[in-house]
Amino acid sequence: MTDPIADLLTRIRNAILAGHKVVEAPASNLKKEIARILFEKGYILSYKVIDGENPQGILKIALKYNPRSKKPAIKELQRISRPGLRHYAGVDDLPRVLNGLGIAIISTSKGLMTDKEAKKEKIGGEVLCYVY
Repeated sequence: MTDPIADLLTRIRNAILAGHKVVEAPASNLKKEIARILFEKGYILSYKVIDGENPQGILKIALKYNPRSKKPAIKELQRISRPGLRHYAGVDDLPRVLNGLGIAIISTSKGLMTDKEAKKEKIGGEVLCYVY
C-alpha cells in the first residue's frame, strides 16, 4: 500500500455509505492524530487503539450519525496531498473549506492541526485532506 492515509479515508467513506457504526483500520501515529482531530471537531463519536496482531494495533472509529435523519456527520472526505503530488500551503495560502464550514487537516512542523489552528499559529504545511 503506497498511501495509508488515503486507505483510512476510503475505509471511513465506504463505512458511511454502507451505514456502519464502526470502522477499523491499521493504526499509525498519523492516523491516530487524524482521528483525534475528527473527534475534537465533532465528525466522529469516538476512537480507540486496540493492540492486535499487527505491531501498531488497530484503530477503531465510531462514526457519528444524526439520530433523527440518520445522515452522517461527515458528508465528504477528500484527500488533497498524495505521494505522487504533494500539496503544500504557506500561512497566507491556507485553504478555506466550504467557506469556513469544513476543515482542512494540515501537517505542520508542530504536528497535525486544522487550517484554523495553523492560521492562529501562523505556520503552513502539507494539506492532507478536506473534511465537511
